[in-house]
Amino acid sequence: MPNNLPPLAVTGATGALGGMVAQLLAEQGIPLRLLARHTARVPQQPDTPTFAVSYADKEHAERALRGTQTLFMVSAAENPYRAQDQRTFVDAAVDAGVRHIVYTSFMGASENDVFTLGRDHWDTEQYIRERGLEFTFLRDAFYQDILPSFAGRDGVIRGPAGDGRFAPVARTDVARAAARILADPVPHARRTYTLTGPQTLSMSEVAEILSRVTGQHITYYAESLDEAVESRLAAGASQWQALAWATSYAAIATGEMDRVTDDVAELTGTAPVSLEDYLRRDGKSSS
Repeated sequence: MPNNLPPLAVTGATGALGGMVAQLLAEQGIPLRLLARHTARVPQQPDTPTFAVSYADKEHAERALRGTQTLFMVSAAENPYRAQDQRTFVDAAVDAGVRHIVYTSFMGASENDVFTLGRDHWDTEQYIRERGLEFTFLRDAFYQDILPSFAGRDGVIRGPAGDGRFAPVARTDVARAAARILADPVPHARRTYTLTGPQTLSMSEVAEILSRVTGQHITYYAESLDEAVESRLAAGASQWQALAWATSYAAIATGEMDRVTDDVAELTGTAPVSLEDYLRRDGKSSS
């Protein structure tokens, strides 16, 4: 493999976040290499090398990363083996000589996070530290563009969020923040940023906003945690999926996500967009 490849690598190049970050960097004329599970879906860009990579395949990942100095690591798709797969990918990065990983984590990630998948993010953060890499962690709140999909066909959002509040963030704002960091990563080494929208909302308020924007009647029904798990199991979800879905709401109910930060504005120079403004501008067709 030639050793003159770009020293900046972006994973998830076919995904919503990785694709946006890659585009923002390309628009600045910053050379980069793109990593994705399926390279046929990567938009072709002149002089931009692409590699087919699975986080679980250490050998191929190491080859794709050789010569990389800074790596944007989008967290893997949710699955029961995500924490181990991400450890494998971090090992590949270390062996390839990567110096700095910018990793998309989750708001409030901790060893005993109420949100079960937040524990995966905590594990990955700690492993990156243990392997001695420079790091920047982007702890994102829930993405605004997924919220319309929370409503069922009957127009009801069901989950154990209670009256808890959270500050959903636009994926576009996360992409802008990540691109700024990747363009000049050194000042952001060993920093953790919590990326939120501009306001906290209850799930009932989310339903009200969705109703205003879509013209549909959308409401929120507060399930218990047990009800939430059982309803997902009945719909065909596996045990880990049902628990992850239910605890994502439960994490809101505990208050651990009731926080707004200035990190998006400080990183990008522009305030983050509100949920209603995002939906009116970009998200009416989100699913």
